[in-house]
Amino acid sequence: MTTDHDPAASGKKRKAGVGRHRPALGSDLALARLLQLASPALPVGAYSYSQGLEAAVDAGLVRDAASAEAWIGEVLAYAVARLEAPVWWRLHAAWSAGELPRVAHWNELFCSTRESAELRAETLQMGYSLQRLLLELGAFDASSLAQLRGVADISFPAAFAFAVAQWEIPARSALIAYLWAWLENQVMAALKSVPLGQTDGQRLLLSLAALLPGIADAACALADDDLCNYTPGYAILCSQHETQYSRLFRS
Repeated sequence: MTTDHDPAASGKKRKAGVGRHRPALGSDLALARLLQLASPALPVGAYSYSQGLEAAVDAGLVRDAASAEAWIGEVLAYAVARLEAPVWWRLHAAWSAGELPRVAHWNELFCSTRESAELRAETLQMGYSLQRLLLELGAFDASSLAQLRGVADISFPAAFAFAVAQWEIPARSALIAYLWAWLENQVMAALKSVPLGQTDGQRLLLSLAALLPGIADAACALADDDLCNYTPGYAILCSQHETQYSRLFRS
């Protein structure tokens, strides 16, 4: 699948809720909204997390540009691509269809798959921060905001998917932007903790960003029973970070 579409709208009328009775944004404005969501300036605190990368540096597994690319690429391929990306896709579909029980299901599932207390606290803190921001922006109708407010312990992908559905941004493009934001944050963490130079960071982004369209395409095709983030080494390192003596990051 390589084209943008609304995964919830085919073959049936959209249910009452998110995305109904609103004129669609023009493509240029939709792009601007997407850039806003994926920007490092989004006040959700992403910069304070490394998602285990700092622990990998401390363990000597990441020590230069090549090992940083290998580490980030493997987490992207075996954790993000096989679970976080397809869960984001399902959350977007549920928000678009106004199916709040499905939103709650996939939100709870995502939170339950976080490999450590730090990773769970990360998605909940970022989700809460984005939820609060969206509630205060004054950009959405009261009914949609009530639905957003009704999701307890909201994860970051659930809050991000709400905004995308609300602004009717093409789902595939939005998922690529979501993945890009994750990737950019990982590279920035590598620049600080390895440390790496700015040119090394740009090379990493150039190389690994080429994987994002394929990950987005696979995410919408993956069956529920195939979702998996079995990465025991990664989980152990994330857990060890909780007691790491010297730390720059919160995960």
